[in-house]
Amino acid sequence: MIDSNIFENKKAAYFTLGCKLNFAETSTIGKMLAENGISKISPGEQADICVINTCSVTELADKKCRQAIRRISKQHPNAFVVVTGCYAQLKPEEISNIEGVNLVLGAEQKLDILDYLKASYTERNKHEIAVSKINDIHTFVPSCSADDRTRHFLKVQDGCDYYCTYCTIPFARGKSRNGKIEDLVEMAHLAGASGGKEIVLTGVNIGDFGKTTGESFFDLIKALDEVETIERFRISSIEPNLLTDEILKFVAQSKRFAPHFHIPLQSGSDDVLKLMKRKYDTSLFASKIYKIKELMSDAFIGVDVIVGVRGETDAYFEDTKRFIEKLPVSQLHVFTYSERQGTQALKIDYVVDAKVKQQRSKQLLEISTLKWHEFYLSQQGKEKSVIFEHTRKGKKMFGFTENYVRVEADYDSTIINKIVKVRLKGFNKEETALIPT
Repeated sequence: MIDSNIFENKKAAYFTLGCKLNFAETSTIGKMLAENGISKISPGEQADICVINTCSVTELADKKCRQAIRRISKQHPNAFVVVTGCYAQLKPEEISNIEGVNLVLGAEQKLDILDYLKASYTERNKHEIAVSKINDIHTFVPSCSADDRTRHFLKVQDGCDYYCTYCTIPFARGKSRNGKIEDLVEMAHLAGASGGKEIVLTGVNIGDFGKTTGESFFDLIKALDEVETIERFRISSIEPNLLTDEILKFVAQSKRFAPHFHIPLQSGSDDVLKLMKRKYDTSLFASKIYKIKELMSDAFIGVDVIVGVRGETDAYFEDTKRFIEKLPVSQLHVFTYSERQGTQALKIDYVVDAKVKQQRSKQLLEISTLKWHEFYLSQQGKEKSVIFEHTRKGKKMFGFTENYVRVEADYDSTIINKIVKVRLKGFNKEETALIPT
């Protein structure tokens, strides 16, 4: 029999590594535990329970997770430590063997954390693993992060059916699945009612929304555009082949969706895209970029690129450089390829030297800097809308325009968490826009 007072006066600490999707899920876990009497620790306090939500997108991410788990266990030596997330799903035994870990929860179990805590909390010497096989992961629970910032992250979709050759995410997250539009709209209403002004739509492959409900991503954004309690929505990373002209035209004339896109390219070489088993070519990708700029000339476009994948010869990398240099994108997010156990990419013979990967990454980051400067300069003198975030009195305030230009202003309590019209004057060395004072 479970003691009903088992969690009386208990406090928890939450640690999130990786993507915005993880942050949304950690927030939901925190709310669940709070509703059952487990409050969040204050700075400097010792936790009774530590929840660590992990990432496993690269080998480096795994390493950072291991380091974080060890560090947190030492910081909170008497805490019951729960590890979940992608790394937990992929390598539960490895995590369970780390000193201090009490419970490892997989993708299907993470939002049942309260039940597992009730069953295991009093057994501190126990090292339990609860991880389902990947084909048994079916559950979708909408999540929405809420912290001190103006932005909320709304989980609308999870899992991926694409199985790109370099990626482990389908093995960590399961098949594509999503929530119902009516439920997600209600969560957006609640976020607005609690003071949120901006929502970022998150997921693993959000353009694939609708697999489990017979709806579509286009249906979702049309419904969310009618949520009057939210000032602004942003679409997080979306596959180019799923970013339809219908969606782009809608965003261009919508009431609440920002002209801000994050689109994974991964390679500017058609040969490498084939090796990756991506579902588009460079011609399709370019057409999407130019369509965005045709409809929304001031749109911010961030692009993901991976360097050094198996099969990326010098010639293929040069193709990528030339392709990106010609595109009117705003910023690159450059990732260095790392070998991932169980992926099809390991069957590709040509392996890129580690130093060559670093050189290629540096070259693309230099291109990114030039693109970023060019975009910011194009915004100078223009009038934009900013939502300023909370800050301490006397400090500088920061916020983002609808097209993702970071703006700095002197502290003014009357404009916190409000839409403010500003004219962009210039930029400081931190690449932050300044406004006339």
